Amino acid sequence: MNRFARSFSTIFLVVALAGCGSLGPGSITRDRFDYSTAISDSWKNQMLMNLVKLRYADPPVFLEIGSVISQYELDSLADLALTFAATNAQSLSGAVTYSERPTITYNLLSGDKFARSLMTPIPPASIMSLIEAGWPAELVLRMTVNSINGIQNRSGAGLRGREADPRFYQVIQALGRVQRSGTVAIRVQPEKKGEGAAVMVFARNTNKNIEADRKLIRKILGLDPRADEFTLVFGVLPRNDREIAILSRSMLDILVELSGSIEVPKVYVAEKRTYPSREEGYFEGHKIQLLIRIYSGKNKPSDAFVMVRNRGYWYWIDDRDFISKRVFSIIMFLFTLTEKPVKEALPIVTIPTR
Repeated sequence: MNRFARSFSTIFLVVALAGCGSLGPGSITRDRFDYSTAISDSWKNQMLMNLVKLRYADPPVFLEIGSVISQYELDSLADLALTFAATNAQSLSGAVTYSERPTITYNLLSGDKFARSLMTPIPPASIMSLIEAGWPAELVLRMTVNSINGIQNRSGAGLRGREADPRFYQVIQALGRVQRSGTVAIRVQPEKKGEGAAVMVFARNTNKNIEADRKLIRKILGLDPRADEFTLVFGVLPRNDREIAILSRSMLDILVELSGSIEVPKVYVAEKRTYPSREEGYFEGHKIQLLIRIYSGKNKPSDAFVMVRNRGYWYWIDDRDFISKRVFSIIMFLFTLTEKPVKEALPIVTIPTR
C-alpha cells in the first residue's frame, strides 16, 4: 500500500506540474528560429523557382507570408481507483496531452502591390545607397542599371541581348575604386514637393590614383570637372553637367536578366522551349564573369545553397559559389527598395479560446 501511495503521489505531481506549467516562454526560442529558418528557406526556393519559370516564359507568382500564429494546448488527467475485495484490485492512470495548432496566412502578390514590387524601377538613390553601405559598386550597377548618362550596360536576356558600351565598364570599375577609398557619399536634400533629392558627393582626396578615377568618371559621364556634388535623377540623359541620369531596372527586369544565366538543358534549347544560355563577356581582354550561376541536372545536387525541381530537372546554386550566393541575397534586399508605405487592411484571424 505504501508503494502504491508513493507511485500515486509521483504521477499526481507530474501531471499537476504539467497542467500548471507555462508553454509560452519556453516556445519562443524554439519556434522563433524554426519558423524564421523555414520562412527563409521557402523564400529562397520561391525566388529560384520564379527565376526558372521566367526562363521558360512562365509568369512569376509570389506568395507572401502575412502572419504566423501558434496556439498551444496542454491537458492533464489523473485517475485513481481502489477496490478492496477478494481480488484486491488496484489501478492508477495519468495522461498528459500536448497539441500545437499553427495558423499561417498567405497573401498573393498581385494588383497594385505587384506593380510596385516588380514593375517599378528601383530609385537611383536606393541603388547608390547600397553602394555607400558597402555593396560592391561594380556588382550593384551591373545588376540594377540599364544606362548611366546614356552609356549602356550589357543585356543578355532573351532576344534583346546587347553588349555593353566599353565605357560602362570603365565607369563602374573607377567608381568601385573610389568607393573602396571611402571618398564617395550620398546625401538626401529636402525638396518643395516633399520628396528628397539624392546627391552624390565626391570628397577631396590626395591619392593621385583616386583623383585620376574621379576625373575619368567626370569625363566619360560628361560632368562638370570642377564640381564635387552631382544630383542623381532617373532617366536616360541628364539635363545639365551636374546631374547623373540613371536608367534603373525594375525587379522584373533584374529577374529576367538573371534568368538568362541559368544553364538550361540543351534539349530544351533545341526544342525551342527557351533561348540559349548567356555567355560570359570580355572587356579589355579580361573575362566579365556572369552575375550568377544557376546549374541544372537530372540528379539532385549534394551541396546546394538553394535548389528546386522543375520540368524534370533540378536547378541549383552551388553552396561554394560565394559570388552567386551574394547576388541571390541582394535580390532579397532589392525587393524592399521598391516598396512604398501604404495602409493596407490586415487579415482578421480568429483564435478560439478554451
